[in-house]
Amino acid sequence: MSSAQPFGSWLLGPADQGRRQLRVRVQLLLTVLIVTTNVVGALVVAGVFWLVRPAEPLGAAGVLAAAVAVPTYVGVAVLVGAAWGTTVTLRALRWATDQRVPSDEERRTALRVPLRLTVMQAVLWAGGVALLTGLAVWLQPALTTTVLLSVAIAGVLVCAVSYLLAEFGLRPIAARALTDDARVLTDRPTAGSGVKRRMLLFWVLGSGVPVAGLMVVAVLALAGDDIGRTRLAVVVLVLGTVVLVPGLLIAVLDARAVVSPILDVRDALHRVEGGDLDVRLQVYDGTELGALQAGFNRMAEGLGERERIRDIFGRHVGHDVARAALLRSVELGGEVRCVSVLFVDLVGSTTYAEERPATDVVALLNRFCGVVVDEVDRRGGLVNKFMGDAVLAVFGAPVDQDDHARAALETARCVAARLAQEVPEVGAGIGVATGEAVAGNVGDQRRFEYTVIGDAVNAAARLTELAKDRPGRVAVSAETVEAAGVAEAAHWEVVETVQLRGRARETRVALQASETRSA
Repeated sequence: MSSAQPFGSWLLGPADQGRRQLRVRVQLLLTVLIVTTNVVGALVVAGVFWLVRPAEPLGAAGVLAAAVAVPTYVGVAVLVGAAWGTTVTLRALRWATDQRVPSDEERRTALRVPLRLTVMQAVLWAGGVALLTGLAVWLQPALTTTVLLSVAIAGVLVCAVSYLLAEFGLRPIAARALTDDARVLTDRPTAGSGVKRRMLLFWVLGSGVPVAGLMVVAVLALAGDDIGRTRLAVVVLVLGTVVLVPGLLIAVLDARAVVSPILDVRDALHRVEGGDLDVRLQVYDGTELGALQAGFNRMAEGLGERERIRDIFGRHVGHDVARAALLRSVELGGEVRCVSVLFVDLVGSTTYAEERPATDVVALLNRFCGVVVDEVDRRGGLVNKFMGDAVLAVFGAPVDQDDHARAALETARCVAARLAQEVPEVGAGIGVATGEAVAGNVGDQRRFEYTVIGDAVNAAARLTELAKDRPGRVAVSAETVEAAGVAEAAHWEVVETVQLRGRARETRVALQASETRSA
């Protein structure tokens, strides 16, 4: 659906038009469409009468009476209809021009305005039928059947067309009526406005009633011998033309009324398929089609909310972990993987917190974490935990990563360089270790988290403590350097063997080669 035509036509204006603009547009559109339709209907009646009139002419009194009565009634009917319709419309839609939220009854009344306008026109056309038929009986009885059928059929067709045009012109009002409570109203369509009932009704009005009129003419011709074959043929041809043209117009208008909301939903679905979850439809139909429009909006809102939850979930646990959790059933426990673990811990953060306001401390931690997350994500790792002023990252879980050792070492070098420039207020120790660890969900079925447990995690944490007292403040295990490949290993140099706290065997430690040479 084009955003420039939210109601299916440029005639109806934008969705955010002001109340004065809306009132003028709707009132002008309804007046022009309905008055034009009724005037055309009256002209059609006059044309039909002219074509099927009897051979014997009216007398002078008859001509005078018809010339005065018919135009007078048409003019009065147009004026009364315009005033009556305006009053009915403004009274039913006052909430829209007052810019207030309508009650449920006001919503339903707004959706019934096209029906009320149609009933008003039916009353006026019924008066025309009575007047013209009475004149025919008085002035020329031979015209009685022709006048009765012509005016009645024209009135039925005009009312059907007017209903569809009024429904079209009131789409902006219907959209506002359905904005806040679309589900309630569209789940229980207004009287007579269901799609099935409406299509059957307009078939009756556009085809059934006119064809029944032709059948009446045929019956009268069979019952009496006062109508000639030529005259019968003329009557049938003229009335048939009157049936076909307005009947086609009714079918086209009814089809557009049904298809327009469906096309809106189709176009909006294409936009959702393309990733636009912010698309919303104007709900302007009070039938099941309005329920379809409202249902699409609820679907799009649900998809958007689901995507926001997915994004927030990914930010909390890592997008790879979130994706894995969504794709398969979540179970407690884990699997043994060979991973590289990177641990980063700030130096001097306690002193900094004592000397600075809490807001400054939070801002510093956010800058620190931003650097680490950026570099870890860039190389396919997972930031597994934020622990106060420390960050734990894993390479090789939950997604397999063949070069996890190289990625971890490269990340360590880049994080150290960026922290020195972007977070100069405090230092940071960085440790990297490689080995087997269990990666999986730990906790309870009601509350758990994805984590990595194993010797490599402990070794990385201990190397971080060691790194705080070493040049460059980055200490990694020799096993990680050996697993990283020749290119990355060239950046490191094994300098010592130490007994890390909590570990039974000694650990060979490597530092950045550039730091050992400068030292």
